[in-house]
Amino acid sequence: MGYHLNFNLIWRNIDKLWSGLLLSLELAVISIAIGALIGLVLAIWYVSAGKVVRGFIAAYVEFIRNVPLILLVYLVFYGLPTAVNIAYSATASFVITLSVYAGAYLVEVFRSGLEAVPRGQIDAGKAIGLTPLQRLLYVRLPTMTRITLPALSNTFISLFKDTSVASVIAVPELTYGAQWINFNTFRIVEVYIITTLMYLVTGYLILFGLRRLEGHFRVER
Repeated sequence: MGYHLNFNLIWRNIDKLWSGLLLSLELAVISIAIGALIGLVLAIWYVSAGKVVRGFIAAYVEFIRNVPLILLVYLVFYGLPTAVNIAYSATASFVITLSVYAGAYLVEVFRSGLEAVPRGQIDAGKAIGLTPLQRLLYVRLPTMTRITLPALSNTFISLFKDTSVASVIAVPELTYGAQWINFNTFRIVEVYIITTLMYLVTGYLILFGLRRLEGHFRVER
């Protein structure tokens, strides 16, 4: 007897998917914000510090980029509380993990952006008497932002998809909602068809919005 599609049970539990999708977006937004702060601070430090500091930053980047995200999630959620005797929720644990994960990738993005700022702009800032901090705030960072915006957009979309990993520690995001419906209705094909479409449509909408933002900055500048 063949498998027959039946979406009725999915529609009855669709609220699980909608709430999961909203949480996935929240996780991605919070993580990209914290990760961007981590990445920017370390990138500025990297381009202005000595070899020792650069070595530590490079070690952090290489460690994060070569360890699977799911293993980092387990280390932060299970390992860190055991080692240092602290407690936090699964959601907070995942935000910490994804932020640190994003920060490692954004260090390289921002470092490249800072180094790509034309030397003439920096020299012009010096010529009109700007301090190093003023040159950073008013010359380098605005130009770097314009240069790195496409890479930031791609990172955000990747983080949105990576939120699915949070399901392994029972964070009720979209994939966890799909698993819940599957375990309670046994409609595995239907629920993952709907979930896939939700990821796909949301990803394209995010991409469309971010590309419009990139275009706006290109026109304005």
